[in-house]
Amino acid sequence: MDITRLLVQVVIAIVCAGIANLLVPRRIPGKIVGLVVIGLVGVVLGEWVVNFLASEYSFQLDLLDYQLQGVAIIPAIIGSVIVLYVVTAFLSWGRYGGRG
Repeated sequence: MDITRLLVQVVIAIVCAGIANLLVPRRIPGKIVGLVVIGLVGVVLGEWVVNFLASEYSFQLDLLDYQLQGVAIIPAIIGSVIVLYVVTAFLSWGRYGGRG
């Protein structure tokens, strides 16, 4: 993997995490660094879920195949939404719950 491909993937991850933040309006921990991490983890999670569904259940949808620089856009957005929701849910749970 060369540096330009990595930079393009980071930009795509930031955009996907930004869209996820619009869909799930929560405060992203860590500002821009948190946005990058959530986006990159979301890209990996989204691609894994789509590959799992395709292999286990023969699930194919042409919309999920749209890619930019090797990153599937729609699965990346879905994965970023999931990661953003889970991260912020755990952070708020730790902040408000669990104190006895």
